[in-house]
Amino acid sequence: MDSMAASTGTGPNTGPMTVIRKIRRRTLADLPTDRTLVMGILNVTHNSFSDGGAYLDAEAAIEQGLRLLYSGADIIDVGGESTRPGAEAVDTLTEQNRILPVVEALLKAGAVVSVDTMHVATAEAALKLGEVIINDVSGLNYEPDMPELIARTGATYILMHNRGTAQTMDSLTDYEDVVEDVARELTDLAEAFLAAGVLPEQLILDPGLGFSKAGTQNWDLLRGLDRLQSLGFPVLVAASRKRFLGTLLASDSGAEPVPAERDHATAAVTALSAQHRVWGVRVHTVEPSLHAVRTARAWLGPQAATAQAEA
Repeated sequence: MDSMAASTGTGPNTGPMTVIRKIRRRTLADLPTDRTLVMGILNVTHNSFSDGGAYLDAEAAIEQGLRLLYSGADIIDVGGESTRPGAEAVDTLTEQNRILPVVEALLKAGAVVSVDTMHVATAEAALKLGEVIINDVSGLNYEPDMPELIARTGATYILMHNRGTAQTMDSLTDYEDVVEDVARELTDLAEAFLAAGVLPEQLILDPGLGFSKAGTQNWDLLRGLDRLQSLGFPVLVAASRKRFLGTLLASDSGAEPVPAERDHATAAVTALSAQHRVWGVRVHTVEPSLHAVRTARAWLGPQAATAQAEA
């Protein structure tokens, strides 16, 4: 863990002034290859479903990003636009003003960063700061210039399944077979990027839990991880604190726990995903999922870890 990535005052009990001391920047090549990676979520928004704007201020966001780093996050996923159902779109200038200072500071601190954006302009601006992953939740509605940008820059790109926008996705949940339909639509998306010159090794697939998926469809997709992995690309599972976990944990009266009270269920999903040797999990609270990943790796044994590293 790069606990010397920042000077005094930037650890878990960070003071009011965050001062980043330059160290050697880590790259994707430095990430572990023998286990599932843990991606920590950093929402630099005013309307996140989970943390409600706690990190909209750049200083607060940088401090939280460092906490995620110190907690053991392999990757920190920085987003400036909420994609929860019904959320209003954010213009790219606002999005960039929110996230670029945070991305730059975290890169300087030695973090591996992914940028959660649906916009070519924001992705390109972030890539000018250094090597970042582009995590695009737009799915079938990706911006037409995105494949060219990913091909030209050689960036790693997380391609997520989603049929609609934040305003429409909840109405687009009709599937004949959710696993097969998502597999087919992800394949079509991947082929569009490959046709634009993106290399297969640049792509990571995300089945898009909660995005144009309702209720038990999310569990069907988790049970179908082997099918999704058979497409030949690494897979990211992003279940953290989502509605289907709230439904699972509802009390007898029907009251669902608030998002922050769904972390135990999230860690359970992480453990099962890691047992399937997925590439990564995206979570709000790092340590429980990191422990789950390590437990799954120990359960699978050294041969499985070697097989994952060679995959």
